[in-house]
Amino acid sequence: MNGYTVGEVAKLSRVSIRTLRHYDELGLLKPAHVGRNGYRYYGRDELLRLQQILFHRELGLSLEQIGRILDAPDFDRAAALRAHRETLVAQARRYRRLVRTIDETLAALSGEKTMDEMAMYRGFDADLEARDQAWVVERYGQAGRFGLETRNAVMKDWTQADYDRHQADFAQIVQDFADALTSGLAASSEPAQAIARRLHECASRVWTGPINSAGFLNMAELYSEHSDTRARFEARAAGLTEYTVAAMRQLAREKLA
Repeated sequence: MNGYTVGEVAKLSRVSIRTLRHYDELGLLKPAHVGRNGYRYYGRDELLRLQQILFHRELGLSLEQIGRILDAPDFDRAAALRAHRETLVAQARRYRRLVRTIDETLAALSGEKTMDEMAMYRGFDADLEARDQAWVVERYGQAGRFGLETRNAVMKDWTQADYDRHQADFAQIVQDFADALTSGLAASSEPAQAIARRLHECASRVWTGPINSAGFLNMAELYSEHSDTRARFEARAAGLTEYTVAAMRQLAREKLA
């Protein structure tokens, strides 16, 4: 078998013949060989390379950038596919959050339920998760990268229901901290410490086991320093970030050590 002609590849991939010829001219996707009849023929490697081109185009990269990535000596096709998968999963979660925001807004408009201001904008920032991860790696280096990889490995088989339940639990914990703060309860009080224990249990779900004292202290430090996290907490109640951090530190030092 000679392979696939340009026309056949166009039908398989839904990429126009003109585009495939353009990729050939650029050296981005060369045919495996040219037959005696002058036809270009593409093999399986070329089909997989075209798939990578399309994935990278979905991510908004230019053809020049894609060429440099695919032609790099250390390019790993399997690793690239895993990275594409993570990106698509994150996008799918975001779209599901946007759908939920629409549903909740419609329910609020019809009087079926109330909706707080923060929930109105859930899912709109497509770059939020990427920025958060970049900040963690920049701030904590290899340890931060390891933490993100561990969390992603634990969550890789979660269903959307698992993810939604986890997010709802965390949101309720933050609200309970806000209620405790506005009620005048000290961060060291038993009610506040009970909330901190629930936060520890919630966070441990995305780890390989119960988070130890050092790990929980690192979480408290992250909450204190990360501007987006502070903004989310302070939107609930002024001073909520430091209150939550104080409760976490007390629990870490007295109960988790």
